[in-house]
Amino acid sequence: MTAAPTLLAHGVGGRQDLPITLPQLVVAAALTLVVTFVALGLLWREPRLDRDATGGRPVPRWLARLVDAPAFRWTLRGLGLLAAAWFCLGLLGGPDTADNPTAGALYVLLWVGLAPLSLLLGPIWRAVNPLRTVHLLAALAARRDPNRGLRELPDRVGWWPAAATVFGFVWLELVAPDRATLPVITAWLAGYAVVLLAGAVLFGAGWFDHADPFEAYSTVIGQLAPLGRAADGVLVWRNPLDGIAGLRPRPGLVAVVIVLLGSTMYDSLSNAPGWLRFSQENGLHPAVTGSAGLSLVIAAVAVAYLAATGAAARIGRADATDARAVPGEIAHSIVPIAVGYVVAHYYSLLILEGQRTVALLSDPLGTGANWLGTANWEPQTALITPSGVATLQITVIILGHLLGTLLAHDRALYLFPRARAVAGQLPLLALMVAYTVAGLLLLYAG
Repeated sequence: MTAAPTLLAHGVGGRQDLPITLPQLVVAAALTLVVTFVALGLLWREPRLDRDATGGRPVPRWLARLVDAPAFRWTLRGLGLLAAAWFCLGLLGGPDTADNPTAGALYVLLWVGLAPLSLLLGPIWRAVNPLRTVHLLAALAARRDPNRGLRELPDRVGWWPAAATVFGFVWLELVAPDRATLPVITAWLAGYAVVLLAGAVLFGAGWFDHADPFEAYSTVIGQLAPLGRAADGVLVWRNPLDGIAGLRPRPGLVAVVIVLLGSTMYDSLSNAPGWLRFSQENGLHPAVTGSAGLSLVIAAVAVAYLAATGAAARIGRADATDARAVPGEIAHSIVPIAVGYVVAHYYSLLILEGQRTVALLSDPLGTGANWLGTANWEPQTALITPSGVATLQITVIILGHLLGTLLAHDRALYLFPRARAVAGQLPLLALMVAYTVAGLLLLYAG
């Protein structure tokens, strides 16, 4: 039995593909953020974004009726179950070789592919989540309300379970030994299913909202989608910045976005030659080094964020109650930064390995079948050139930080007294510059 190789090819750009040197790029990116901050301070003097999700233009009636129709919702649930069943063919019945599509389906099509899908369609995983559907069907068969469990879930729990499960998944993806092999993937998914289904029995279907890592990931990114729902539930076309501004603070939200951002930064670091040498020469098991590295990078991102938001609260002269709320109120500004890193880091992986995985899905059992008609697909590389990928990486990382700066500025105008709002944003600007510099250096460290 030959184990499937770990998926490593996250990008093909490098320093040699940049139109300017890396130091020049870092300085230019930092200056861009500073100039943007000054322009916002002069031109954007009142909160403008729809923090309460009350705006938006209603979609055509036919579209609203289609999306809200029970038949459409059950169709999506059915597609989710069908995809899960197909995935399980390779997971449980296929050979543990490089030609098994399981690792690519989980790490590339699902985890990476959820980002662009959620950016376009909103929190799509909630609609197709096979575990949510299994729980719903079981509740209907037992003639129980799926939203009611054996006990109430305390409000203070919030997204803390999701922060833990998101960390668990990124640890699997980036650190776990033999993480692309079937036994490791099966063990993780079995634990994931037990935690989610047992929690749903105990707390009702709302447990998925609080604990499913893929739902949390899709929901956070989906706030940037142009299609969303107003506070009254009406389906609307909206400004994506209004959508993300409507991501309300809740317990654990800061942890979720910090884990998403920090894990992507660690992935860049883990491919740097210096880190690879350290991992090979320090005498520790790679999983120990990797776990420590992942935890330390996430901790560093969290410390920088909490220090900046705490300083912003003090300078902005928020009262004691408001000061405690500032980290949660600003958390939405980290989302476009995290999305920028995801796109920059995984674009080429999604295009190249995604095509390969779709081809392999025609033969999940490794028998030479071509059930989907994709077995003979050859990956197309027209969209993957070193200079093109490097340019895309630079663009989305800087754009993500620019949007983060704008979102933090608008929220600061809401949180702080007007006379102190701009001064209160200085620590947040320093945070954005630090994240930008660190991100670019890590991304091009190879």
